[in-house]
Amino acid sequence: MNDSSSTESPGKQGDTDMPQSHPRYQSLITRHRIEEGVNAGITSTQGLIAEGRGEAFDYLLGERTIASADEAARAAAALLLDAEHPVISVNGNVAALVPEAIVELAKMVNADIEVNLFNRTEERMKAIADHLHDHGAETVRGLKADGQIPGLDHERATVDSDGIGAADVVLVPLEDGDRAAALDAVGKHEIVIDLNPLSRSAVAATVPIIDNVLRAVPNITAHAVELKQANNIALTAVVDRFDPDEARERAEKEIRRGELE
Repeated sequence: MNDSSSTESPGKQGDTDMPQSHPRYQSLITRHRIEEGVNAGITSTQGLIAEGRGEAFDYLLGERTIASADEAARAAAALLLDAEHPVISVNGNVAALVPEAIVELAKMVNADIEVNLFNRTEERMKAIADHLHDHGAETVRGLKADGQIPGLDHERATVDSDGIGAADVVLVPLEDGDRAAALDAVGKHEIVIDLNPLSRSAVAATVPIIDNVLRAVPNITAHAVELKQANNIALTAVVDRFDPDEARERAEKEIRRGELE
């Protein structure tokens, strides 16, 4: 699964007619989906800036899933399968980029999906929930908003008490540093997908996956398929063998080397 290039099927979200042979195809499609997300009220304008920052790291990684990220995806699959109450947290960028992949992963590991936003409005929350429903989600949490994550003084703290509030494992795609630290402080295991190995979210994570979300989410699902029949002892062993500090260090070396094929 190393060097995976899996992503949502082109054309399903109004993608341009850019030929896949174009050397910047994936980057251009990603930008277009974020732009469409803004126009649809799903993604905030700040999401455009966040995407550009992540793209810079991905460029230095050679726009591929490196070995340490693949190992992290396997550990993430094991942690989700072994969880009592896993939850996948979704923001605007994630909803715009990988809605189908998120729904597929949630079904595979029996996880809840919950919308959680920094720039939270009822309109955006409903738009994202409707978007996820349109891509196959049966239940989307986050709209009840009857719980709070301690230690945060902004809208990221607002959660469903029976969703993220009750979760033992939370998948947080894309950078979310202060909430990652707050979730860690209340004893929740976190899986973070973040292209910056030095970010607060990656440092706080039980399993940091230094990869593009378009590749990482389908890769976790693929590993979950392989591990689906494993027992709790085997799943725990997969997680215990994973070293988050080593994974981040290996990713940082790849980025600093920045050798493109």
